[in-house]
Amino acid sequence: MRRPRPRLLVPAAALLLATACGTEHPATGGGVGAAVPTPRATVTDPPVDGVRITSVTIPAASPTPSATLGPVHPDPLPGDSGISAAYQVSNDGDEVMTYTVLFAFTTDTGEVMGNKKVTVPGVRAGRSTTGTVELGVLAPGASSVTRVKVAGVTKVPADEAPTETGACPASGVRLWADAGDAAMGLRVVGLHLENCGKRDYTLDGYPSLSLLDDGREPVDGIRILHGGAAIAMGTGFDDPPSPLVLKHGEAALSGLIWRNTTLAGTAVNVPYVRVLAKPGATPVTVTPGLDLGTTGKLAVGAWKRADG
Repeated sequence: MRRPRPRLLVPAAALLLATACGTEHPATGGGVGAAVPTPRATVTDPPVDGVRITSVTIPAASPTPSATLGPVHPDPLPGDSGISAAYQVSNDGDEVMTYTVLFAFTTDTGEVMGNKKVTVPGVRAGRSTTGTVELGVLAPGASSVTRVKVAGVTKVPADEAPTETGACPASGVRLWADAGDAAMGLRVVGLHLENCGKRDYTLDGYPSLSLLDDGREPVDGIRILHGGAAIAMGTGFDDPPSPLVLKHGEAALSGLIWRNTTLAGTAVNVPYVRVLAKPGATPVTVTPGLDLGTTGKLAVGAWKRADG
C-alpha cells in the first residue's frame, strides 16, 4: 500500500490579505496559544500592527528551509499548492475594527511568488480572531515558496469599512475604491458607489475627502482639487458635476487622481481617505495608499453614472 508523502511544517512571517474567518479569543501579549492548532509549530516573529503568522505549512516536495520541522501531513489535493499560513489578528484598541492584510509568499531569497489579500471584518476591542490563508496553485516552473510574511496591514473602524459585496449597509449604499491604474507616475483610483437600498439615491457634485495618516489623524498641506484635468488630461474625470438619481442596483463612479512626482522637500504618503459621497452621508474610509510625492495636491472627479 502506497504511503502518502510527508508535508513539512515550517514557521515563517506572513503578510498577505485573504478573507478571514475564525474564533475570537481575548487578545493577550503572547496571544498565540488558543489560535494555534496542536499539531502546528508556532512562529515567534513579532506581530505587525496586531497581525502575526502562527504557523506555516509547506509540502515536502518543496525544498527544505533551514528551520525546525513539524509533524507530517498528507499530500495536498490536486490543483492546490498545499502552501498555507495560519494567522491571528489581535485588536488592542478600544473600537471594533476591520483589518485588511497583505500576505506575501516568498522564496528563501525574498522573491515574491504570490500575494494574498485578506479582509478580517469586525474584530472587537480587546479580542483576537484566527484564520488561514492559502497560496493556491503556483505557475508551472515557478520557484519554490519557503516563507510567508505579513507585507502590510490597514485597519478602519468597522462602521466605516468599504463594502463591495455582502449585506447592504444601513446607509443603503455600498462604497469602495478599486485597485487603481498607474502609468508614468500618474495614478488614478476609482471610487465606486452602488445603491443597494430600497429608495432612490441622489448625487450632485464631488465626494468630500479627508486625508488621514497611519494613525487616522488629518494630513495637512494637501490641496484637494475638483476634476481630473487639474492633474492631467484624459483621465475620464474631467466633466463638471450633474444631478444623478440612482435607483436600486444602479451605480456611480468618481476618481482620485494624482502624480507621485518627488522633487525638493519631503514626500507625503496618505494611507487612508475618509469619503462622504455627499453632505450628510455616512463616512466610508478607503485605503488607496496615496503616494503624493512632493506635489501637494490630489484631484477628485465629479460623480457620474457608471457604465453598464
